[in-house]
Amino acid sequence: MATRRYGTIVQHLTDDPATAVELAQRLNHDVLAHLAAALGDETRRRAVEHGDQQAIIGEAFDHSFGREGMGVLPYIEGPFIVCPGSMVSKRQGNHTCRFVSVNDVWIWDSYELIHEEKRSSPGTDGGFRAVALLPPVEGMELDVVSGRLRSGQHQVDLVVSFVVRKGELVEVSQRNVAAMRSHIG
Repeated sequence: MATRRYGTIVQHLTDDPATAVELAQRLNHDVLAHLAAALGDETRRRAVEHGDQQAIIGEAFDHSFGREGMGVLPYIEGPFIVCPGSMVSKRQGNHTCRFVSVNDVWIWDSYELIHEEKRSSPGTDGGFRAVALLPPVEGMELDVVSGRLRSGQHQVDLVVSFVVRKGELVEVSQRNVAAMRSHIG
């Protein structure tokens, strides 16, 4: 097979990003879907290849949890989206928690998950902390779900939603579910 040369295509895409839109419009559905998957895979490969996963996770465990033990909102660090999660339990059967959903799948079940580490919560509270790393794939949707378990009933209190746009994590909405529930009746 002859060596393929992409210089002209790459140059057009680099010089004029609008060329990418024009190219996408000209591709049939199957090729467009294949290209989107290839771009996501390449973003993931580069994140794994160029990021120091252990250093970023270690730093996140040191600085990404509030005094109450809950994880902060996701953020970009190097080639990764860092997603802290936690469950804090002061009594048996009651806890507060905050976890991330990626494209409507819990992060620990997500195909996009690069690495996750869990550790027991420090101090006297029960529970754990977790830090997960994702690649910033264009269009990826994240929901940060905060909730609690009381008397055997789990309920969501707040959902903060993000989307990856041009390599940035952009907040798109916040929904205070507890406030909505108190007005239903």
